[in-house]
Amino acid sequence: MSVSFLEISRQSGLSRQVARLFKTAAGWILLMAVANTAMAAEMSPALDRMSISIGALNVDSNVQLGVNTSAGRADTPDYNADRYTIPRIRADFLLGHSQGISLDYYRYDRSYSSNLIGNTTVNGQAVSGTANLAAKLRLELGQAAYKWWIGSGDDVFGLGLGAAFYRASIDGTVSGTISAAIPGATGSMSASESNSVSRSTVAPLLELGWRHAFSPSTRFFVEASGIKKNGGNINGHIYTGTVGAEWFPLENVGLVVDYGVSKINLERETSNGIARLSTRLQGPSAYVKVRF
Repeated sequence: MSVSFLEISRQSGLSRQVARLFKTAAGWILLMAVANTAMAAEMSPALDRMSISIGALNVDSNVQLGVNTSAGRADTPDYNADRYTIPRIRADFLLGHSQGISLDYYRYDRSYSSNLIGNTTVNGQAVSGTANLAAKLRLELGQAAYKWWIGSGDDVFGLGLGAAFYRASIDGTVSGTISAAIPGATGSMSASESNSVSRSTVAPLLELGWRHAFSPSTRFFVEASGIKKNGGNINGHIYTGTVGAEWFPLENVGLVVDYGVSKINLERETSNGIARLSTRLQGPSAYVKVRF
């Protein structure tokens, strides 16, 4: 039996079409299987697909400044300010069931005015006296992290890696009378020093977390984060720890309360040496959280 070249070509074309059809069908079957598997996977009740939290921190701040002045090195004593409320916004987005993006932003903006009496250091020597402090401190902190969540039940553990942007701005004047206890020096000295510092930088960020769901509407969480920057004209670290709870009286709207402590230590390189800012912010927070 003989078969023409045209018939062979037709059969080959038909075979290719059938093969393409099978490949297309196999692709759709695989895609549907993956989609069904993703739909069947259960997301942990401790997590939300997407959420936005808007609220405020009520913090008790402790500030200590160190600068190089024309009279020498001066480090102020710790200054405890009155309680202050800071606006804050947070957002979380899940990509799949175990990964996501976390965003956080707040700004601390406060003026200080106080009479200080105590001891300090000038040129490495102990001195005492009185001083009038008038300063304005602004600290902005924004951070973004890519998170991995481990676990699918009521408990999940999170690891986040990302970056933080922070800007520190200080404007102030310190004036007073200092009595020296320096060998070979007697009497007192009056001086006034004004300074303005504003710097911003980006630093690597590490986040850790644990979330537990007592029920779909009640949760408990513990969070910790660390920011550390070495090198450049501004460096230092910011460490934060938070413990809190969530309650959703409505399916998509809830209340979040927590208590956190942030330790901030920043140094700025100057032509005269190093200026240092050490701050501790601690206190409760409350947010309205909307989840989708």
